Amino acid sequence: MNPDTTSYLLLFRNAGPDVHAHLTPAQREEMTKKWNDWVQALSDRGQVAHASPLGLEGRVVSGGKGERVSDGPYAEGKEVVGGYFFLTVDTLAEATEIAKQCPGLPLGLTVEVRPVLAASAVLEGVRAKSLPT
Repeated sequence: MNPDTTSYLLLFRNAGPDVHAHLTPAQREEMTKKWNDWVQALSDRGQVAHASPLGLEGRVVSGGKGERVSDGPYAEGKEVVGGYFFLTVDTLAEATEIAKQCPGLPLGLTVEVRPVLAASAVLEGVRAKSLPT
């Protein structure tokens, strides 16, 4: 990756595991082709480092000591994170333009665009305070 290039994560959210249930087999095939073509074009331009769908099973861990465990990544949420792209582009605007091309948007999917930081801002603050002056 070019050191001047910034990384961005696209998180794909939908309304649940049955978001495609209303599509006919032909519509599902067409949607799959649109997604594959989109990913391939991004990959050919060197804009996507990796991308993956996420499985429907999973767990949500919460509580101060991890004492609460719920089955399913969407057990208490209204949206499911269905997958991600790890982009290598120069600006948030460029990452946003890529997100606007998402084939799932017409089906109600939303795309969250987030910069990937080299280090946690909280940890950087702790490190800065611990350096001798």
